[in-house]
Amino acid sequence: MQENIKVMRLTTLTFACILIIACNHSTRDTPPWPASFHIGRPAIAAEIAAWDIDVRPDGKGLPAGAGNALSGKPIYMAKCAACHGTGAEAMNAKLPGPALMNDSAGTDYRKLKTIGNYWPYATTIFDYVRRTMPYNAPGTLTANEVYSITAYLLFTNRIINEQTVMDARSLPKVVMPAKRLFIPDDRTGGPEIR
Repeated sequence: MQENIKVMRLTTLTFACILIIACNHSTRDTPPWPASFHIGRPAIAAEIAAWDIDVRPDGKGLPAGAGNALSGKPIYMAKCAACHGTGAEAMNAKLPGPALMNDSAGTDYRKLKTIGNYWPYATTIFDYVRRTMPYNAPGTLTANEVYSITAYLLFTNRIINEQTVMDARSLPKVVMPAKRLFIPDDRTGGPEIR
């Protein structure tokens, strides 16, 4: 029995050494990667700008445009309500509807983390809607439509009134109910990721 264990250990060690030698040998004989594969081309400034659409909490990155809840409601009903709901369930959910309508069965809406009770910045609504909505055609809404939908969502969450105009100046000034729940991480002394 002891002899079998020694033979197995020696066999395993021998196999590992052969594998290491083979890997080192094959990488030495492999030519280096080419500097270019001659596929594609460098992106031009206009293409980069089309993707560079992030919006910061202070409003940097918000485009020109404006909208309010009155103009946002018909846009919401046409482009958002199919997934997010309308009417009474919208008001009870603190976001027009649950994340998706099929998520609503048996849901206690008070426990949902939605824009009205969880998101710390109103500019995040604009950024998220512009990038990802509507689900079947993300990125197709105009800046005015996104401002209007954002205003409608803020209105349905009872954060602004129906006539309040949302634009690049007013949107960053909206104080979200959950902002006080978020604490900036200003720790120092360890590895910092910025």
